Amino acid sequence: MTDVEKQVFEQLRACRVVPVVKLPNAGCAEGLGRALLSAGLPCIEVTFRSAAAEGAIRELVRLPGLLVGAGTIRSVEQARAAQKAGARFLVSPGLREDVVKYALAEGLPIAPGVCTPSEVERALDLGLTVLKFFPAEQFGGVGTLKAFSAVYPDVPFMPTGGINADNLSRYLALDNVLCCGGSWLAETALLSEGRFDEIERRARHAAGIVASGIASAGVATSAGSKSGSIGSSRSAG
Repeated sequence: MTDVEKQVFEQLRACRVVPVVKLPNAGCAEGLGRALLSAGLPCIEVTFRSAAAEGAIRELVRLPGLLVGAGTIRSVEQARAAQKAGARFLVSPGLREDVVKYALAEGLPIAPGVCTPSEVERALDLGLTVLKFFPAEQFGGVGTLKAFSAVYPDVPFMPTGGINADNLSRYLALDNVLCCGGSWLAETALLSEGRFDEIERRARHAAGIVASGIASAGVATSAGSKSGSIGSSRSAG
C-alpha cells in the first residue's frame, strides 16, 4: 500500500460512513458538502450515475476538510475524468481489471466491488488492499462479511448496498469493515428540493451511530482488560 492509499483509507476509516450520492446537478454540490461537514461527516462518494458528477466533484474539492471520491466508475475514461476533476479515491461496482490497473498505475486509491471469494482472490492478485462489498444486503450482508473475515482476516471491506440507519451499527461492529457506504444520507430527491437541513440531520444521526459504536467498543475493551487482570490475579494466588 502506498503512502497516498494509506492516508486516504485511514481517513475513510476515521469517517466510518461514506455518503454515496447521485447529484441531480452541480449547483447543489456546495450546499451538500457544507451540510456533511457541519454534521461531522467529512467525506463523500460522488457516483458517475449522472452527468453532473464531474462538475460536482470540482465544486466539492474546493471545500476544506472534505474528502471527495468518485463512485460507480465503470471505465478508464470515467476514472480519468474523476481524477482530473480532483477525486482522491475511486469506487467501482465490480472488478474491472482495466480500471484497477489504471488507478494503481496512477497511484489513485481504488476499492472495486466484489461479492464472492473468487472475486476477492482476483482482486488480491491485482494488488488491491481494500475492497467494496456490493451489493451488501443482497449478498448476505453481515453474515457474509463474518465468513470472509475467517479466510481473509487482513482484507478490509467497504460494504455498500441496502445499508441504512437501522442496520449500520451491525456492519460497523465487524472488525473487517473499514467503512460503510450509504445512499440514504443524501437522496437525489432531497438534493433536488434543496433539503440540506434534512441531509445534515441524517448525516448527524449517522455520525452519532459511529460515535456510539466507538464508545461501546471502548467500554468492552476496558471490561475485557479488567476481567483479564482479575483472572491473572486469581491464577497467581
